Amino acid sequence: MWYDNLIATIDIWSSKIRTLIWKFDDENESNLHILWVWVVESTSIRKWNILDMEEFKNELDKSLEEAEKMAGEQISGVYICLNSSSIEVIQSKGIVAISSEEVREDDIDRVLDMAKNGVDLPNKEILKVIPDSFIVDLEHGIKSPVWMAARKMEVIANVFSMNTNILNNIKKAIADVGIEVYDIYPGLIASPESVLTKRQKELGVVCIDIGSSTTGITVYEEGSLKYASVVPIGWDSITSDIALGLRTSIDVAEQLKIIHGELSLETKEWFKDRDIDLSKISQTEDGLVSKLYLSQIITARVEELLSFINKELKFIGRDGMLPEWAVYVWWVVKTKWFLDISKQTLRLPSIAWTPLEKDLFSDMPVNDSIFASVIGTMILANRYRWENKSISISIGWFVSSILNFVKNLAIKK
Repeated sequence: MWYDNLIATIDIWSSKIRTLIWKFDDENESNLHILWVWVVESTSIRKWNILDMEEFKNELDKSLEEAEKMAGEQISGVYICLNSSSIEVIQSKGIVAISSEEVREDDIDRVLDMAKNGVDLPNKEILKVIPDSFIVDLEHGIKSPVWMAARKMEVIANVFSMNTNILNNIKKAIADVGIEVYDIYPGLIASPESVLTKRQKELGVVCIDIGSSTTGITVYEEGSLKYASVVPIGWDSITSDIALGLRTSIDVAEQLKIIHGELSLETKEWFKDRDIDLSKISQTEDGLVSKLYLSQIITARVEELLSFINKELKFIGRDGMLPEWAVYVWWVVKTKWFLDISKQTLRLPSIAWTPLEKDLFSDMPVNDSIFASVIGTMILANRYRWENKSISISIGWFVSSILNFVKNLAIKK
């Protein structure tokens, strides 16, 4: 065996499956080392409904197999991150009497169970129950009441649930591949865990994760999760609009969006319209496309998406009221002038989460924004596995070990 304590995290999207393999430090089990990450294109899922079970299992198997080859060890169990349009978040309350003089861990479990049992969710399975705040006797807004003196305790919790049929099919596919599922985390809480700081969560921030077919919205304030929801519009919606508007293929529309996509060009006084030659993008296409018309198509869909996000913030009274900004996850925000439109629509400072360092041994940076949810799942898995011990992530450990080994051989020679 090359390594001990190997654990895998799989992020299942409607267009890609991302597998990340990591291990605990031999001397300090609270330290994590990312060994390898692998991305597989997924054509077997559409809006998180499995269209072809055998193909989906093959994609899972391929993703795990390639990651295992690079890590040098076989994986027996995984943590799953799901980003589904069927995920629903409901706020619930629970209350229990404290039998002893102090609040203990089992009292926390009991009050969270009461909050979970108080929700009627037909055809839904509960994924996670995340506390917003606790009320100990008459004291409100308590984050962690363990060891506090109390007679009764109440919790306000966010209950995350998902369509039972979709979840069972995903579990069955993973089981058929021969892998055990240790735990499942919604992407709504996984992505913010890897991109937001403790200060941002304390002061008030919204994390916006724009996916292929959905957008996750998660609001934190006073250090707690305040609100989370899913908007059924994503990055692929823009591609479809371009394909329909320009009468071109999806592949060409995707390239036009990525290479030539800019927003609100009609408002730029310096802009002069020009034509885009489709034959330079694809040999099967010909003709010219107006860059201004392309911009108008993309801008219309982006404005619709931002209006939905703003509507969610208005629902909880936080539109224009979050001092630590709107933090975007996903490279869609690299589209020129996207953040400017976001600032105008949401009336919030807007930034894109970007990696601080590059992975030394992967074709793609493992801490790029597209890996936010899979890394967040890894952090959450470690937190709940080791009872809230602090962690540090060492991305280049594997490569540095190999380089040191080669260096030592050279010195010996």
